[in-house]
Formats: sequence, C-alpha cells, structure tokens
Amino acid sequence: MVDAPLPDPALVVLVGPSGAGKSTWAAARFRAQEIVASDDLRAVVGSGPSDLGASADAFELLDRIVAARTGRGLTTVVDTLGMEPERRRRHLGLARARGLPAVAVVFETPLALVRHRNRIRDRPVPAGVLAGQVRRLVDAAAQLRSEGWDQVRVVAPESAASPPPRPRSAPSSRSHDFGVILQVSRFPWGEEPLAWLTDIARATDEAGLQGIALMDHLIQIPQAGRAWEPLPELWVTLGVLAGLGTRLRLGPLVSPVTFRPAGITAKAAATLDAITGGGTFLGIGAGWWAREHAAYGLPFPSPKERLDGLESAIETIRALWAAGTKPYAGQRVSLPETTGYPRPAGAVPIVVGGTGARSLRVAARLGDGCNVPSDDATLERAIPLLRAECDAIGRPHEDVAVTVLDVPVVGRDRDDAWARVERLRGRAPAGTFAARHHAGPVSDHRDRYARLFERGVSSVFLALPDLSTPEDVLALEPLGSS
Repeated sequence: MVDAPLPDPALVVLVGPSGAGKSTWAAARFRAQEIVASDDLRAVVGSGPSDLGASADAFELLDRIVAARTGRGLTTVVDTLGMEPERRRRHLGLARARGLPAVAVVFETPLALVRHRNRIRDRPVPAGVLAGQVRRLVDAAAQLRSEGWDQVRVVAPESAASPPPRPRSAPSSRSHDFGVILQVSRFPWGEEPLAWLTDIARATDEAGLQGIALMDHLIQIPQAGRAWEPLPELWVTLGVLAGLGTRLRLGPLVSPVTFRPAGITAKAAATLDAITGGGTFLGIGAGWWAREHAAYGLPFPSPKERLDGLESAIETIRALWAAGTKPYAGQRVSLPETTGYPRPAGAVPIVVGGTGARSLRVAARLGDGCNVPSDDATLERAIPLLRAECDAIGRPHEDVAVTVLDVPVVGRDRDDAWARVERLRGRAPAGTFAARHHAGPVSDHRDRYARLFERGVSSVFLALPDLSTPEDVLALEPLGSS
C-alpha cells in the first residue's frame, strides 16, 4: 500500500486495468466529490456504467470537470484506465497551469486477481480486452517516468496477492481419468497468436477444466475450418502452453504415427511430461487424411500398414519410456538401446484414437484408453468391442479407459444456442445440425456428460466449433466439476 500521504490539493491520475482496484482505493482516501470516474459519467450520459456507446460523451464531460476542478485549485482524482498518453499529458498540463502537484498512481494488481474481480462483475470486460489492458499497463508505467509527473506511486495491495493456483487434480487409481478437457481445433488468433493462446489456456484453467488437447494436423481439416486458417505445429504449441505454469494436463488428440518416427514422439511427450511435472497424455492414431500427407511430401501407406505402424509406434514409445538403457527386443520392434532422458515424470497415458475394430483392438492390447466420437451409435458399438478385446487377453475393462470427442454447440441459453446453430450450420438443416451437436445451454451439456460418465466414459475431450474468445471457454465453468 501507499503509506506516505498524498499532497492536498493535487491532481491524481489512476492508471491500471479494469478490476485493478482503482475505484476502491480512491473511495477509501477521497471524498466522492473529488473523484471523477468515467464509469460514473457513462451512467450519467448513457444507460449505465458499461454503456460503451456513451464513452465519447462521458470523456468529454470528464475533461470539462477535471478542467473546472483544477481551475479552482481543488483536489481531483481521475478514475479511468489512465492508459492514453495524450489524455494524461492534457491533465498534467492543467495541473501545471494551476500550480497543483501532479501524481500518477499505478496499480500493479496481479493478473489472477484482476481476472477474478472482472468475472464477478455484472458486466465483465471481455477477457481479450482485459489482457490487452494489462499489456498496455507495462507501456504506460514506462511512459510515466518521462512525462514529468511530480510523483509516480505504485500500489500493490496486500489484498492483491494472487489466489493460490489450484493443484492438478489428484490422480485417481487410473492415470487416464481426466474429466473434461478442452480440445482446441481452431485458432482465430488474429495478429496476436501468443496472447490468444495464453488467454485461452488461462481461461481453461480458470473454468476448472482438466486440460487442453490439440489436434495434430498439417492443414486445417474440413470438419473444423478452412484450409487457409492458422493451424500451429503441435509440440511447439504444447511447449508454449506448458510454460504458462497452469495446472492443466496437456497433450495431442491425436497425433498420427505417419507424421513422426515413434522415437521422436516418445522424446517430445517425455519432455513435455517432465516440464509439466506429470501433466501429459499422448493421443495417438494411424492417420487418415491423405491430402495433408501429399501436401507435405509424407508417405501415406495403406490402412493395414498404418495400423501396423500404430502398433509398432506404441511398443517403441513404451520401450523408450521404461527404466534403464538396455536393448529391447519385442514382438514388433527391436532397439539396440533405450537411452532416453528425460524420462516422463509420471505414467503418461496413451489414448488410441479410432473407431474401427482394429483400432479398438490396439487400444485394448497396447493402450491405456481409446477415443471415439460421443454419439450414442458409436458408443453402443465401440464399448462392447473394446471390452470383448480386453476379455480376449484377460485384461480388466477398467484398465482401458473410454474417452470421447464431443463437438457441442454451447449457448448462454436456448436462444443463444440456436443463434449459434444458424451461424454454424452452413447448408445443413438446422434441426439436424442442432441434434448432431447437442445444441443447448451449458446446463444441458453438464447433465449429458454426467450420463456419459455413468455409462463408463472416463473423459470428455470437448471441442467448441465456434471457439473464438476466452469468454467462450469461461462459459464452460459448470463443466469443470463434471
């Protein structure tokens, strides 16, 4: 806190993002008549404090009030974001002309607390906008030092300590029980890829979801978007997410064995698991899209060869993750040594993607789980096949998890859900599209997931077909405790 008294009278300009605590700080130190707040003036000239359409009129009125009060030599506290250098300099000029001390107060409130305060507002600031404000604060703090202020105070309230991060969920008796994981399959990041990825990851963590999965494709697939939309490389992007220090589990869903030699995948997954302290899963599959293989000059073998390659890849990966460095001679693979460090920090579950009979056989015999679409017809066929394969080798059913990929349309309410259907459906009939994507409010999806879990599904990989902003992810919070 700022302990030394501020000069009085003075011009005091507050600088900080929404939710930094500026208004609360000012109200504890100044009379209401001394505080000129842009939000209050929006309520005067518009429909309320969040009426951004009234901003121009509100700021015009704010400037007139600041000029009038400083002209009379009265203490004036300007409660806005304080990020615009031109407006700050204009206010500073008024103080100089009137002989008033000019003080800038910078609020370095931790981002986690800023986000928390924003979320409990009646009208939260969009998460992307808020993140932009936090980034602009760094520039503003640097500019203030050269603008000629008499004092630049920094406020880091004791109450602004970051809420302690939630630990990664305690592992169940099976390391592959995840709950709900966000699968990110589209990346509308505009001009700021890193900022978008960071905001989405932090929103996922804040919403209480268990992790993030990324597709491993070289060209955007038709089911998710258009070929010329951005689609980042899998392991580079997972490394970026790992560096954010969240509690999220991370991994691919799924990585085709046709893209990389199995040993390279083993190395990448082990490294990610070591960095995250045991927060990695590996979704792996045989590959299916010929176009991306041709475009990148990669072989695209026959289905049988790809599935043979899937079996060999899993055996290779497990051999390289095992203890020791001794040679390995297995059913499909022989290695002169198994020297691979770092080893994974924990047991990295291998989830086999695919709905075919052989993919399910591979999952039952070599994997820790299978991943299939979430529709009833697929589950009614796949679960018995998976369990029959487990029975054939004497493996307990619970050793091989059933996970599903779900692509739901999630709305704030039914009207919003149907509006999203209309935007997304293309030429598909609205009713058909809505049924295929279980369009409805988040409460409907929470109940549906509860039924899936009762049915034996251990994890849901949730892919929003219209993922755009962190608010889309934060809306999923009711699923975080699923």
